[in-house]
Amino acid sequence: MAFYIPEEKISEIQNVADIIDIVSESVLLKKAGKNHIGLCPFHSEKTPSFTVNPEKQIFHCFGCGAGGNVISFVMKHDGVSFPEAVQTLAKRFGVELPMRNMNPAQKIEMSEKEQILDVNRHAMQYFQHMLFQEFSGKPGLQYLTERGISRNTLEKFHIGYVPDGWTNLVEYLSRKRIPRNLLIKTGLVVENKQKSGFYDRFRNRIMFPIFNPGNQVIGFGGRVLDNSLPKYLNSPETLVYSKSSSLYGLHIAKPECRKTGTAYIVEGYMDLLALWQHGIQNAVATLGTSLTSEHVRILKGHCEKVVLVYDSDEAGLKAAARSIEIFNKEYLNALILVLPNGHDPDSYLFKNGEAAFKAIAQEALGAMEFLMESAIRKNGMSLEGKVRTVTSMKDYLANTSDHVSRSLYIKKLAERLNIDDSAIMEKIRETIQKQKTENNRAGIIHSINQQSTRMSEAGLSNESDRMEKKIIAMMVQYPEILPEICKQDILSCFENKVLSKIGVLILEQHEKGDRSVSSLIVRVNNPEQEKFIASLAIENNKWNHAGCLKLIKQFVLSKNKRNHDLLMRIKTAEAQNDDKLLIALMEQLRDQKKIQKKRESAGGKTL
Repeated sequence: MAFYIPEEKISEIQNVADIIDIVSESVLLKKAGKNHIGLCPFHSEKTPSFTVNPEKQIFHCFGCGAGGNVISFVMKHDGVSFPEAVQTLAKRFGVELPMRNMNPAQKIEMSEKEQILDVNRHAMQYFQHMLFQEFSGKPGLQYLTERGISRNTLEKFHIGYVPDGWTNLVEYLSRKRIPRNLLIKTGLVVENKQKSGFYDRFRNRIMFPIFNPGNQVIGFGGRVLDNSLPKYLNSPETLVYSKSSSLYGLHIAKPECRKTGTAYIVEGYMDLLALWQHGIQNAVATLGTSLTSEHVRILKGHCEKVVLVYDSDEAGLKAAARSIEIFNKEYLNALILVLPNGHDPDSYLFKNGEAAFKAIAQEALGAMEFLMESAIRKNGMSLEGKVRTVTSMKDYLANTSDHVSRSLYIKKLAERLNIDDSAIMEKIRETIQKQKTENNRAGIIHSINQQSTRMSEAGLSNESDRMEKKIIAMMVQYPEILPEICKQDILSCFENKVLSKIGVLILEQHEKGDRSVSSLIVRVNNPEQEKFIASLAIENNKWNHAGCLKLIKQFVLSKNKRNHDLLMRIKTAEAQNDDKLLIALMEQLRDQKKIQKKRESAGGKTL
C-alpha cells in the first residue's frame, strides 16, 4: 500500500515500539549494565556481541557491525523495505498511517506481499471450512480422527482439507474477485501447459497452514490420504515464504521454548501435532527441506538447546549427522534422539505416551557421541573399520574449539575403539594445523575486504577522518557540547562530506529539541551510516565538558598545521615553477580562507 509517512508518525512509532520488546522476540537478551546483550541473529557467534540499548533505542553488533534503531532491526531481520517495516510496527502498535492523496483505483491497491498474505488467509479459511463440512470434508476428518488428532489440535493449528477436484480453490477465490495472476504468485494455483486455464495445486489433501512468527499465513503443506506420491506437497517459494527460513509451529511454540530453554525439532507436520497433543509444546518441524543455518539462527532467539528427534531408519540417521555440522557452526547445543526401530515421533507417542517419550529424551546423545556411535556402527570394529572411524571423526574433533571437551571426546573414542588416545590426538593435530593455516589466510583477506567495503559504502574510508569521526562521536554521546560546535562552526572545517552531513543533522535535531539517536538514524537514510551512528552511540565513553573542549582545540590545531603545510607546499611549487600544482594548492588555500572568514564572523577561533 502506498503511504505518505510524516516524521511525526515515525517518531510516534519509535516512541511506542520499544526496541527491547521487538528484538527479544527473536533474540534471547540478558541485561548487562545499561545494555542488553545476546547472540547476533545476523551472523554466527559463540560469545554474545549483539548489544541493545533501551535508553537510546538502538542496537549494534560488535561482531558483524549491524546496527540501527527498531525500524532498522525489523527491516534487516524480516528482509523488508523501510515502508514495510514502518507499516508492520504501525499495525502492531495501533499507529494510524495517513494515505497520500490517491484516486479510487490507487486506494484499493495493496503491496504484493500484503496481497499474498491476504489470499493465503482466505485459502486457510476455505480449507478449514471444508474439513468440517459433513459431506465434502468426511474423508479428511476421518483420516485425521483415525490418526488420533483431536478437534482441539485441529483448531489450534488451523488444519484444513481440500476435496478432490481440479478447481475447488480457484472457483472459491475467483468468487472473491481475486485476480488470477495474483493466485499464481501465491503458489496455490497453477496455469496449465496450454496457458488456457488454471487448476489447484493442492487436491484431496490434508492442509497444514504455515505461519510466520507474526501469525500470518505464508504458505501451506498438503498431505495425501493414501500412499500416492508425493506424500507431502509444499507451497513453492514466494515473496512471503521461504522453506530455508520457516519452521512449522514456531508461532505457537515460542513461549514454551523460552520457558524451558529447549526446542524439539521433528521432520513432519503429523509428528509435531503428536508432540503438541501429548503436552510437548516446545516443538517445531522443518518443511520438507534439510535444516539450514537460518533455521538454527531463528531457534537461537528462543532457546539454548535443541533436541533433534529423528526416525530410526537410515535416512533419519543421515539427516541427524548432516544437521550437527550446522549446529556446531552456529554454536547451539544439540542433542540427538533416535527413536526405537520402526518408530517416528507420531507412532511412538500414540503407542507409548508422553512419559515414555520424555524418558528416552533424557537419554538423547550429544552430537559428538552420536557421530561416534554412528561411525562405529557403520564401519565395524575390524582394524580397517577403526581406521575409517578415526578418519571420519577427525574433522569433527578438530572443529571442537573447547580444548577440555575435545580431550574428553578423544579419550571416549579411544576407549570405544580400544586404541591409544595419542594415536587419535596425532591425527587431530595434523588436521588442526592444516585448518589453521587455511583459515588464517582466508580470514585475514576476508576481514580486510569486509572492513574496507563497510567503511567505503558509508563514505568513511579515509584514515585522515579519524579526528572528525571522534568529534561526531562526541556530538552523539555528549550533546551538551553542541552549542560550542555551532559557535566555533567546527563542521565547516570537516573534509569528509559524509561526516559533515551527519554533524549537520545532529545540530538540526538539537535545534528542534530532539536528542534521540533513533530519530537521527531515520534521517540519515543510509544503512551503512546507520550502522556507523549506532556503533558510536552504543559506546560508553565518559565525556565531560573539559574533555570536549580539549578535543575541539586539538582539531583546530591540526587544521592550523595543515594550513601551514599548505603554505610551505605553495612556496615549493613556486620555486619549482610547477604551475599545475600551484593552481590546485591556491584553490585549496582560498577554500581554507573562506572557511576561516566564516568561522571568524560566527565568533569562532582563528585557524
